[in-house]
Amino acid sequence: MTAVESRPSGVLGTSPGHRPFGARAKAFVALTKPRIIELLLITTVPVMFLAEEGVPSLWLVFATCFGGYLSAGGANALNMYIDRDIDALMDRTAQRPLVTGMVSPRECLVFGITLGVVSTLWFGFLVNWLSAALALGALLFYVVVYTMLLKRRTTQNIVWGGIAGCMPVLIGWSSVRDEVSWAAVILFLVIFFWTPPHYWPLSMKVKDDYARVGVPMLPVVAGNKAVARQIVLYSWVMVAVSLLLTPLGYTGWFYTAVALAAGGWWLWEAHALHARAKAGVTGAKLKEMRLFHWSITYVSLLFVAVAVDPFLR
Repeated sequence: MTAVESRPSGVLGTSPGHRPFGARAKAFVALTKPRIIELLLITTVPVMFLAEEGVPSLWLVFATCFGGYLSAGGANALNMYIDRDIDALMDRTAQRPLVTGMVSPRECLVFGITLGVVSTLWFGFLVNWLSAALALGALLFYVVVYTMLLKRRTTQNIVWGGIAGCMPVLIGWSSVRDEVSWAAVILFLVIFFWTPPHYWPLSMKVKDDYARVGVPMLPVVAGNKAVARQIVLYSWVMVAVSLLLTPLGYTGWFYTAVALAAGGWWLWEAHALHARAKAGVTGAKLKEMRLFHWSITYVSLLFVAVAVDPFLR
């Protein structure tokens, strides 16, 4: 008996009569995890402006964003297919379409593979084949390396699995230039070092969920003090890397000002979280979600600055 079978699949059941078309359509959209994809697009479009050193072709922006949505959506659907056993046991994922029975595992698998194939062809024929290869690589890395190999085996799952979330930066640049430059690599590294301190605060909040299903997220196997220390270390590296664009000549004063201000506030929040954890604060008073929410604001501000900066130089 699997973990999924150990808990009811949901009140909706799996019979067609209990799955109205509108709810089914919403369920398939939910498989793509739209809120996560919004964040991926935030890191894609501004890089296109930087690569173009101005306004890129609006058609190219649309083609890149739509292809990125299809690719990331396919990866997310396949992630839900693989993780359907633990999703059924975690409170934060208990309403996902496979758990409720609104979408069957077979439908999810076919849907995810189809999106992956279509997105690769879309990129190849309408953008360029380098972007297609990068998008396909991101999908395979997220599904195979992160979901299947790392997530349930190591506390470094988010660190290395986060590489998939860095790929939209390279895709955005390559869609304009049909190559990858140091500017794209630096922004890739910013997202790489951003991902752990972005996700670990959320993991601290829901660590009981992960512990229940045996997923060794860092907060499950280490104390809050140790996790907060890692958050501070990654945060300092992230901010330092974000400042490399200007001395290398890719950005000017505006980006630098935003990177310094936003990065400084991030470090303040990271150190404050560490201080609370070091003092033994737990529960709601730990306020770990402050950094999680700020992390989304930070990356949005930074990449908006990436897009605006070419017009101010």
